[in-house]
Amino acid sequence: MAEQGPAQEIAQGYVSDGAAVELGAVVIDGKADAGAAVRLPLATLNRHGLVAGATGTGKTKTLQLIAEQLSAAGVPVVLADVKGDLSGLAAQGESNDKIAKRAEELGDSWEPAAFPVQFLSLGTGGKGSPIRATITSFGPILLSKVLGLNETQESTLGLIFHWADQRGLALLDTKDLRSVITHLTSDEGKEDLKGIGGVSAATAGVILRALSNLEAQGGEDFFGEPELDVHDLMREADGKAMVTLLELDNLQSKPALFSTFLMWLLAELFEELPEEGDLDKPKLVFFFDEAHLLFNDASKAFLERIEQTVKLIRSKGVGVFFCTQLPTDIPNNVLSQLGARVQHALRAFTPEDQAALTKTVKTYPKTKHYELDSALTSLGIGEAIVTVLSERGAPTPVAWTRLRAPRSKMGSIGAEAISAATTSSDLHAKYAETIDRESAYEKLAAKVAAPPAGEAPPPEAPAPKPEKQEPGMVEQAMKNPAVKSFLRSAASALGREITRGLFGNRRR
Repeated sequence: MAEQGPAQEIAQGYVSDGAAVELGAVVIDGKADAGAAVRLPLATLNRHGLVAGATGTGKTKTLQLIAEQLSAAGVPVVLADVKGDLSGLAAQGESNDKIAKRAEELGDSWEPAAFPVQFLSLGTGGKGSPIRATITSFGPILLSKVLGLNETQESTLGLIFHWADQRGLALLDTKDLRSVITHLTSDEGKEDLKGIGGVSAATAGVILRALSNLEAQGGEDFFGEPELDVHDLMREADGKAMVTLLELDNLQSKPALFSTFLMWLLAELFEELPEEGDLDKPKLVFFFDEAHLLFNDASKAFLERIEQTVKLIRSKGVGVFFCTQLPTDIPNNVLSQLGARVQHALRAFTPEDQAALTKTVKTYPKTKHYELDSALTSLGIGEAIVTVLSERGAPTPVAWTRLRAPRSKMGSIGAEAISAATTSSDLHAKYAETIDRESAYEKLAAKVAAPPAGEAPPPEAPAPKPEKQEPGMVEQAMKNPAVKSFLRSAASALGREITRGLFGNRRR
């Protein structure tokens, strides 16, 4: 039997019995070996991963490559489309000399393909269908991150939420939270404020100012109803799983809201989905782009909750990929949980870059085939240093990988095409119109406008007799987003205290 070459030796670690994402082929001494495939087993994707690399090295194309294979395999995908390039997933790619050459190098029978895509936008100002979350659902911990509060202020906000939860005051949008804080710091609310304990009027004022800043940045367009139902991320069309793209054109104006919203989505998935055993493929894969924004200025308690959520959500069949420029952007306790690593080229121009490179090298298994510090700065565009978990759960050998070209269009399909796809989507009909039902703002306003003591309130009109329901009316009503939002907040409406999950988000 002929002795295996280095490329074949490395590829032996990537042999997979089950379905897998085909990443590319092993490169040795600058040459790709078409017979040495590098694969990412679907069964290990709920062990999470990292896609990293400097700007312009091919990270976006790698996300596109993985997303389209997951969709074809029936695995829904959620991606943040920061630059707008990923909308090309919705259209077939076009061959050119570069694609043909790469396909030949890798033994890849490249064929153009398009995938089902739904476009969503944070709030009402984007091209996608607007998605929202209620203040109550977001909870005090995540909202504190968005508002930039310190630990003392976060604790105060938690007490304010607790007070509202106990009194059945639904905090649906920013004006609801503002009205509650304003009430607690007013003459009428002094006794309520004392009853909470540990809340100073000065701290409440700081929170109000932070809330005003969030509203000025467009936050008031995001918080409200109808709230996103996470099951809408797990759909199929044309025999393929849906790819959900979150449009983030105005990311720079509200980076904390974007990153924290993605964390809220993960927390909601954790609360909503049932426990699963070992699966042949994940139920959903979630790509957490610009991941450094989540960890910037995060408190120790917040980081601990991220770590715990990433660890626990595996059991729900959800895989999470963090995407960022440097692996050092991810805290070690989270980085250690990421089974798959796709590392594009790093720059080493400054002492800080050199330090990051040294730390990155230390996180990889030892390899006799590459000098990793040199390799990581020498990778070409569309190449990466890869190691993943095998189906046995062991790290695969480090592989310098030349990645396959995506089958879909590499670039944006354009604003008009995105808008057309959005308006024709059934999600647009479900989420386009903002609903503003009775909540804390209206209840507290009514309390202020109540008749003076001793004066009888106006008589209530007699309640009409209920009409007999036609068959199917209940089912039709349950599909109405306003009804669903009401039922999701039923606990607060009935005066029962809301139960909150790991991140302080409302549990159903």
